[in-house]
Amino acid sequence: MRDNAQNIFLKEVGHKVRSYRKAKNYTMESLAFDTDMEYRQIGRIERGEINTTLISMLRISTVLKVDFHLFFMF
Repeated sequence: MRDNAQNIFLKEVGHKVRSYRKAKNYTMESLAFDTDMEYRQIGRIERGEINTTLISMLRISTVLKVDFHLFFMF
C-alpha cells in the first residue's frame, strides 16, 4: 500500500504527462499507439493510479519529445 507522499508524487507525474500530451495535441489513443502501450494504461498513469516503469516513461518522453527529467520537476 502506498503512503500519501507516494500518491501525491504519482498524481504530479501523471499531471505532467497529461499536460505535455495535450500541449503536443496527442489523444490518449494516439499516444498509446505511438508508445506501443494500452490507452487505458496512459489514463491510469495520468490519474496517478499506477506506479509505471521508467521504460514506459521513457517511451512517453520520446514520443512527446519532452526531456525525461521534466516529468519529475514540480
